[in-house]
Amino acid sequence: MTEDFQSLVVILVAAALAPLIVDLPNRLRLPAVVAEITLGILIGPQVLGFAEPEGVVEFLSTVGLAFLFFLGGLEVDFDRVRGLPAKLGGYGWLISLALGLTFAFLLEEIGFVLSAELIGVAICTTAIGTLMPILRDAGELRRPLGPFILAAGVAGEFGPLLVVSLLLTAGREPGVAFALLIAFAVISLLTAVVATRARTPRMVAAIHDAMASSGQAAVRLALVVLFGLVFLASEFGFDIILGAFAAGLVVGLVTKGEKTEDVRLRLEAIGFGFVIPIFFVVTGMEFDLAALFDSPTNLLRLPVFLALFLVVRGAPVFLLYRTAIPKVDRLPLTLYSATALPLVVAITTIGLETGHMRPENAAALVGAAMVSVLVFPLVALTLRRGQQATDEPFTPSA
Repeated sequence: MTEDFQSLVVILVAAALAPLIVDLPNRLRLPAVVAEITLGILIGPQVLGFAEPEGVVEFLSTVGLAFLFFLGGLEVDFDRVRGLPAKLGGYGWLISLALGLTFAFLLEEIGFVLSAELIGVAICTTAIGTLMPILRDAGELRRPLGPFILAAGVAGEFGPLLVVSLLLTAGREPGVAFALLIAFAVISLLTAVVATRARTPRMVAAIHDAMASSGQAAVRLALVVLFGLVFLASEFGFDIILGAFAAGLVVGLVTKGEKTEDVRLRLEAIGFGFVIPIFFVVTGMEFDLAALFDSPTNLLRLPVFLALFLVVRGAPVFLLYRTAIPKVDRLPLTLYSATALPLVVAITTIGLETGHMRPENAAALVGAAMVSVLVFPLVALTLRRGQQATDEPFTPSA
C-alpha cells in the first residue's frame, strides 16, 4: 500500500506539472493531455521507474477513464446538435466505419493486423472527450462551427462504443449482446425520465441553494448515476465507458441551465482536476515503448495508422460537409474529427487481453492517437485563426 501511494504522489506531481509546462511561453502550445502522457512515459517503468501503474493508481486511472467519457456525455447539448449537425455527424461516422473496416480487412489479408474488426473500429473514432478542454479554452464550442464539431465528435465516440459493445466485448454472440444493449438502453432511458421529471423549479432552486453547503447533494447524486450505470454496464459485459457516457447524457439532461451550472463545474473539477489527469499519466506509463521501437518496421506502423485516422475519419467529413459549412472551416472540422485517443486505448487494451492484437500494433495505434491529439487540434486552431474563420451565419445548401 505504501508503494501505491508513493506512485500516486509521483503521478499527481506529474499531473500538476503538465498545465504549468504547457503554459510556458513558446510558439508551440501543447495540449495538456500530451504533456500528461509524455510525463507518464518518463516516470513510468520503461524509463525512470519512479511509479508503477498498480493497485490504487490503477483503480483511480479507471475512474479517470470513466470520468472522461462521463464529462463527454455531459457536454452533449441535444438542442444545439439536432437537425443538420446530428444528421451529418451520423452519416459521416457510418461512412467512416465502412472505410475503416475496408482498410482493416485489407491489412488483415496482407498479415499486417490480426483482427480487422478491432482495427477498423479503432481508426474511426473521435476523441471528443479529450478535445473538449481544448475546444472550450479556444472558444470553438460557442461559434457557429461548434454544433458541427460536437455532433461529429459524439457520433465518432458513441458509434464505436456501440460497435465495441455489440461485437468485441465479453465473447458473447452479437444477438445476445444486442439484447443486453437494448436492456441497458431502456434502464438508462428510464433513469433519464425519472431524473428529468424530478427537475422541477423547486428542485432546481434547492440544488442551487445546496451547492453552497457541505452537503453537495447534487454532486453526490450525479456520482451515484455515474457509478451505477458504470457498474450496470460492467455487469452486462460491456466496457465501463459505455455506462460512463450514458451517465453523462442522463446527468446532462438534468443539469441544463444557469442555476445548475455549479453542479457541472464541480463535476469538472473532480474530473479534470484529479482523476482524468491520472488516467492520461498512467496511459503514458503503460505505453509499450519497447514494442514500438523494437524494429524500424514496427515504428513505421505509427505513421500508417496516423494516416488512416485522417483518411478514414477525416475524409468523409471533408467531403460530406462541403455545402453545410464555410469552405475555410471544412479542413479544421476534418482535423478535429480525426483526433483520437481514449477509445483507441480501450480498444487496444481489449485486443491485447484477448490476444487479437499484436503488441506492436497496439503501441503504434496508441502512439498515432497521441500524435493526433498533439498535431490535429493545433493545426485546426491555427487554420481557424490564420484564415479568420467566419462567425457570420452560413446558410447550408439544400
